[in-house]
Amino acid sequence: MEKVQRLRAMGSLCRQQAAYNSMNKWKLLAEAEYWDHLADLELSSYFQQCNATGSDEMERSQAITNSNEAGQKTISAA
Repeated sequence: MEKVQRLRAMGSLCRQQAAYNSMNKWKLLAEAEYWDHLADLELSSYFQQCNATGSDEMERSQAITNSNEAGQKTISAA
């Protein structure tokens, strides 16, 4: 998440410079868009990793729960 903050800060800095530098305004605004795009990609990647980890953990916990229920049914049937 620190990387996203740094990327957003770079975009903000470019926009601030564009406000004071009319000669390079459009170039700086385009660069700000670039930094924001990189931040969005980084966030997307981060949440995809979080979701992948979360789904793996859910599958494991579900498998444990199912095996425990199967064991309980076997014991109660005996």
